[in-house]
Amino acid sequence: MNDIHLWLGIGSSVILFVVCLTGTIYTYKSEIQTWLAPSMYKIAEVGDTKVSLNKLQSDIEQQYNGVVSRVSISDNAIKPYVFSVSFADKDKRGETVYVNPYNGEVLGEGRGPASEFFMTVFKLHRWLLLDMKIGRPIVGVSTIIFIVLSISGMILWLPKKVKGWKSFRPGFQVKFKANWKRINHDLHNTLGFYTFAVLFVLSITGLCWSFEWYRDGLSKVLGTKVFGGRNEVKPLSNVVEDGRSIRLEDALALADKALPYQARTVTVTLPKNAEGSFEISKNELARFNETVTDRVFIDQYTGVVIRKELFSEKSIGEKLSASIRPLHFGDIYGGFSKFIYFIVCLIATSLPITGLFIWLNKMKKKSKK
Repeated sequence: MNDIHLWLGIGSSVILFVVCLTGTIYTYKSEIQTWLAPSMYKIAEVGDTKVSLNKLQSDIEQQYNGVVSRVSISDNAIKPYVFSVSFADKDKRGETVYVNPYNGEVLGEGRGPASEFFMTVFKLHRWLLLDMKIGRPIVGVSTIIFIVLSISGMILWLPKKVKGWKSFRPGFQVKFKANWKRINHDLHNTLGFYTFAVLFVLSITGLCWSFEWYRDGLSKVLGTKVFGGRNEVKPLSNVVEDGRSIRLEDALALADKALPYQARTVTVTLPKNAEGSFEISKNELARFNETVTDRVFIDQYTGVVIRKELFSEKSIGEKLSASIRPLHFGDIYGGFSKFIYFIVCLIATSLPITGLFIWLNKMKKKSKK
């Protein structure tokens, strides 16, 4: 077990260092973007009243000569409304517009000043800046190795001889008064133990982006398609000849009746064509989980709720499938889980380094003998 842990660790150390370091940086992506461009992501002065959604939609479409396809609304008073604008010309990329709902002012557009930096971090994390077909499986295999390293590390953490609680005590603490070799060993051994659970979750969820066979296998186990939303068949409206579509605010009001609770975030996806329906997703403010959403689909002509999906009524497999992305990105419980993920990823970045030092120290002892 020691040999497996040693040689797999040495062989994958550089790749795992890069993957863990980029994961650490990416954890606070939105916070860093807000810090770099506060005027775009924060409202300086909160007003007493807001401009109607219908007017904001009309103004945005007129200004950008496009069609609003989605709008995201936060319960946080200082956060702007985020409009997604699509264009008739399919070669023209859609635009993201940040709007002050109190006066209709456009605060910014696009992805912010750090978007290119984080795209590079993302590509490093996912496929090491190589061609996707080459880099993705390399990262995937390294992730599998990391799972083996985590399990073998836990086995090696256990004392060889168990004589009560005293046998386990050294594995729970770092002896900072010892020499640097002992401190380095304790940092690798002890911190690896404390971060095992989160790192294991990160690894098994991360594989969903690396291997299609893994994603398909997990879908069969969970009984639902992992990342199935990409190809989801959504309910359609009953087309009415010369019928007029209900307005954005009306659709939102109908969704609030179907889901009568205060929401942390509300996302409205407008109908793509004459047959499409309004899709409204809401995350309940009272929930600790900030990524769980309930959905309603509303007929764009009659205002009838075509379908209603409550997260609480989903099967365990569907709940786990929907939680894979937030579990991997660390935003499942907002700032609380992000902080834990940041610390864990930072420790994971250090493990290849402390592990190599342990190996080098052992090699020095052998050469002296």
